[in-house]
Amino acid sequence: MSEYFDLDITLIDEDPDQPRRKDNAGFAEKSLNELAETIRERGVKSPISVREAGNGRYIINHGARRYRASIKAGKATIPAFIDNDYTKLDQVIENIQRENLSPREIADYIGYRVSHGAKKGELAKELGKSNAWISQHSSLLDLPEPISNAMNKGKISDLTAITELVKLYNKNSDDITEWIAEADEISRATIQTMKEYIDSGKHSEERDSEENHEMSVPRERKKKPGPVGPKAKIIVMYQNKKCELRLVRPKGTGNAVILCEGESMEVPISELSLDAVE
Repeated sequence: MSEYFDLDITLIDEDPDQPRRKDNAGFAEKSLNELAETIRERGVKSPISVREAGNGRYIINHGARRYRASIKAGKATIPAFIDNDYTKLDQVIENIQRENLSPREIADYIGYRVSHGAKKGELAKELGKSNAWISQHSSLLDLPEPISNAMNKGKISDLTAITELVKLYNKNSDDITEWIAEADEISRATIQTMKEYIDSGKHSEERDSEENHEMSVPRERKKKPGPVGPKAKIIVMYQNKKCELRLVRPKGTGNAVILCEGESMEVPISELSLDAVE
């Protein structure tokens, strides 16, 4: 594989079994358009890898993004190596090294191999990772439905954050399900905030009335008809913008979570001023 040649792009096919899913961020239209622009200006600097498929055609081992972007850029050829010994394991290892695979894609590969008899210790050795790393990704194959949906929608992708969210869900599934549905983005910081709120609520639930609970933690829930009507929204001003107060952190930390122009953020309470209660 020390030499490469310019291969007619019309003779190349993508591997239908490649580990990267169609919704991988690298295949997003914006990302491919940006790569296509650089290819128009400078060409493909790193050759793709292909294997012979017979009948004069080739299948991509690695380089699907460069291939797609080259088509967008109107290129007739693309530099390529021929490597007929390339395997699916090679694809996964190369993508892991380049950090091109999402945690879900890695989990799917692990699940595929385990279903075909591979042991987790064997996979750890093949991929150059620890047994704990394999187990952590394997856990994504059996996520609670609300967390799986959030992951598929791109609300959460950090593996550590997902693990912490599962722990929180197992303690309080109803509140976490509702919170996930309302959230635009879920991070380690917002999960920690929610954890502190739930822990604090459990310690005080016997002495706190529903009214006091809502006053101390004024986050919006789904509005449901009841004897007192829908729950109120608290609108605050932050940097000259009207925002909705979602959560006040307990234990006197002095921070609050607000929803401002569609973005959830944590800010010091001292920077907020009450604007309205709706």
